[in-house]
Amino acid sequence: MDSTSILLEANDIPTQWYNIAADLPKPLAPPLGPDGQPAKVEQLAAIFPPAIIEQEMSRERWIAIPDEVREIYRLWRPSPLVRAVRLEKALGTPAKLFFKYEGVSPAGSHKPNSAVPQAYYNRQAGIRRLTTETGAGQWGSSIALAGQMFGLDVRIYMVRVSYEQKPYRRLMMQTWGGEVFASPSEMTETGRRALAADPDNPGSLGLAISEAVEEAASRADTNYSLGSVLNHVVLHQSVIGLEAKKQFDKIGLYPDVVIGPCGGGSSFGGIAFPFLGDKAAGDRRAANLRCIAVEPTSCPSLTKGTYAYDFGDASGFTPAMMMYTLGHDFVPPGIHAGGLRYHGASQLISMLYHEKLIEAIAVPQLATFEAGILFARQEGIIPAPESCHAIRAAIDEALECRETGEEKVILFNLTGHGHFDMSSFERFFAGKLEDYEYPQDAIGRSLANLPRFD
Repeated sequence: MDSTSILLEANDIPTQWYNIAADLPKPLAPPLGPDGQPAKVEQLAAIFPPAIIEQEMSRERWIAIPDEVREIYRLWRPSPLVRAVRLEKALGTPAKLFFKYEGVSPAGSHKPNSAVPQAYYNRQAGIRRLTTETGAGQWGSSIALAGQMFGLDVRIYMVRVSYEQKPYRRLMMQTWGGEVFASPSEMTETGRRALAADPDNPGSLGLAISEAVEEAASRADTNYSLGSVLNHVVLHQSVIGLEAKKQFDKIGLYPDVVIGPCGGGSSFGGIAFPFLGDKAAGDRRAANLRCIAVEPTSCPSLTKGTYAYDFGDASGFTPAMMMYTLGHDFVPPGIHAGGLRYHGASQLISMLYHEKLIEAIAVPQLATFEAGILFARQEGIIPAPESCHAIRAAIDEALECRETGEEKVILFNLTGHGHFDMSSFERFFAGKLEDYEYPQDAIGRSLANLPRFD
């Protein structure tokens, strides 16, 4: 088989999203409000439209995708599934390596899969403005695009270190009509406090979320939109894995290993959850399936965090969720995989990891860039730094197969291209990037500030 795409027809775009909450071994622990009691719908309604709240709390296995959303998905979906034959040959592995390529979307990543339905549901609810955060800029550009499609104004708080590292992501957002501010900013009380404490604060996703939520909660015409972590976001991303299953059916194969980068969780959940659904349903093909979430050693929420209730933002504006966390005031170093710089993991992924139904590994920055460059030189696509984490893990699995002789089928999520991340590669080639493993004592200090509910 040559290194060609396994394609689907436009009518093969899924008509329903898959909700793994229906197949969890037990119900998720409820989000908690400030009083330590389960968060009420009215609290969520201050920043989310009714349809999003319903999806967030749903345990229905299948949720219909609106026709208007599917029509916009047609701009780039179905995305290709590609066998990386050249990479296999370069590695000398008997494994079959496949990647689901999400860089074909207008924003160059998987993020529009959720941005489009979020914008749609907010417009249906009569909302005129959205606020959001972004790390690497993939989510910010995607929600700016979706907002333009549905006539919504969008204000984006972009983590300051990424704002400075990735000017072309910022310009993408502005081209699609988004307002972009470096976070922490002077626009909110949260930002002003952070800058007063540290004028050189590099920002974090948790801090940017606080700014966006603070503004949304203060205006009746404005809602908040999130690009990862929450159940409804991972739900929307299930189109990735659902399409991949159809594509594997076309060639009579099924993956032994499914791999995705993991920050908040949308990348990993999008590729892995539909296959985990097969396993939950007793599909014999999935009996020995392994799903691996890959995070950076500099922000190791699954591999070094604590499974506990914590806020999704730095200031405690959001409900507290049961998740693997490094502490909501954790400020990660300025690694170039900005989309993975988040203090916690999705409560869905956290439960699956806690129940030992998925695996998680942390990989160092330099090794991910080495893997991404090897991939680019063999397969032609320059991957985003976040995607390089999945590539690193897939290569390592393939090299292990070379040692054992196993002919595994390995699938990884190539979440986006790196065309607007070339400054990262420039720094790598110049020897200016370095590995960073977050000190355990610093993690401990952050975890000491977890919320307490008496």
